[in-house]
Amino acid sequence: MATTKANGKAAFTHLDKVFWPDEGYNKGDVINYYNDVSKHILKYMKDRPESLFRTPNGINAQGFFHKDAGIGAPDWVKSIPLYSESAGKDINYIICNDKPTLLYMANLGCIEMNPWNSRLKNLDNPDYLVMDIDPSEKNTFEQVIDTALAIKEVLDRAGAACFPKTSGATGIHIYVPLGAKYNYEQAKNFAHIVAMMTHEQIPAFTSLERSLSKRGKDHIYIDFLQNRIGQTLACAYSLRPKPGATVSTPLDWSEVKKGLRPLDFTIKNITRRIEQKGDIFSGVLLKGIDMAKCLKKLGAA
Repeated sequence: MATTKANGKAAFTHLDKVFWPDEGYNKGDVINYYNDVSKHILKYMKDRPESLFRTPNGINAQGFFHKDAGIGAPDWVKSIPLYSESAGKDINYIICNDKPTLLYMANLGCIEMNPWNSRLKNLDNPDYLVMDIDPSEKNTFEQVIDTALAIKEVLDRAGAACFPKTSGATGIHIYVPLGAKYNYEQAKNFAHIVAMMTHEQIPAFTSLERSLSKRGKDHIYIDFLQNRIGQTLACAYSLRPKPGATVSTPLDWSEVKKGLRPLDFTIKNITRRIEQKGDIFSGVLLKGIDMAKCLKKLGAA
């Protein structure tokens, strides 16, 4: 259990505030969860700017992005000013390198954690690219699984390692390690090629059209545009402000099959899963692919 302070730093407030009315989980449960998984989640957050998504009034209230650490952040919370074109000014992004900062963010109502794909020492070069499988209203999760397996088939042909995780909502994320050897534009272009080849395999229910009104409610969007600087997704082991208190959970590819359900991975069972399986996602931080060789194998060089 997290105490009222973590390492004498992060003070917690309103621990009894209910975040999931149907399940009864509260803010204290969120803080305790991140306390328990801190060793594992911090490796995917360290040295990365954090785009805070806050839901301080629970999952049934409107959440909001709060990217600027602001004057209210304690002096021990590390941040870095980065210029934002959309805001037209510098934004002080929190850098979460330790448990007190992680729990400070949880106390702000950050049910989910959203780090950048790149780290401070090389902000223009992501450590991995992401294929975000984003279903529309009428898609089934079995179609999401079929799309994930089709992406894996393309990446296998390319000779590219890849690691899946549940989104914690209705989709699946597939990460390809890059080792910070390529810039965001190169990552996006490679992801676009993979997305096109995947769509060619299963055109009946996939699309590369971002606009829901254009692609329709029965097509899965294979989102390759997440591979742009500043774009974020919920990281591995992040809670999601969704019914069931689900967690974005790393998967073995053997688990990506009919019968897989996002609701199988929640706040109450992830620590036990990690104890049993270990951290099966750490390969995303290891040696990256050779993009030129991969493109050649796909006939796209």
